[in-house]
Amino acid sequence: MKGYIQVYTGDGKGKTTAAIGLAIRSIGAGHRVCIIQFMKSLAYSEQKILKSLPGITLITLGKPYFIAKEGMLTEEEIKAWGDKVTIYPAGNPPAEYRALILKGIDEAVKAVSDGYDLVILDEYNMACWYDLATDEDTKRILSARKPNVELVFTGRNVPKLILDSADLITEMKKIRHYYDKGVIGREGIED
Repeated sequence: MKGYIQVYTGDGKGKTTAAIGLAIRSIGAGHRVCIIQFMKSLAYSEQKILKSLPGITLITLGKPYFIAKEGMLTEEEIKAWGDKVTIYPAGNPPAEYRALILKGIDEAVKAVSDGYDLVILDEYNMACWYDLATDEDTKRILSARKPNVELVFTGRNVPKLILDSADLITEMKKIRHYYDKGVIGREGIED
């Protein structure tokens, strides 16, 4: 069976949720699935069950701290974040964060060439946007991919290289979101 490249992007809720739904469907069909979560620590409810499901390999590359490019945050936001955020010049992310993401890219290269039927690179698009993953990294993953491997990229701000490579692109569009009214992530729904 031929594999395709899928992208779930946009400012709406549901990108990771859609990818996890696809993973469940895939293991239901007897497929082997690898989910690599970029910029996510083991703090999300779905990870508890995903780790226990036969047929799914879950790899998380937890964020050691929050990052922001220079100019992304207002002075007020920087004060509110305090020492919980590291500001860096665009194109020059913190070296230790980049090293962590490189481990995930190496895992992704192995996964797309090593017998998995479905590989999900969750929040990979955001790793690219934050300069933690490069076009060269993406090319490594794409060139290592066996033709039968279904490959899914999730996250906002999808790079052009991934868009150009994709066979399916779904954009989650925010029409209304309770976050805008100050509702924080709720366990079992967003976290």
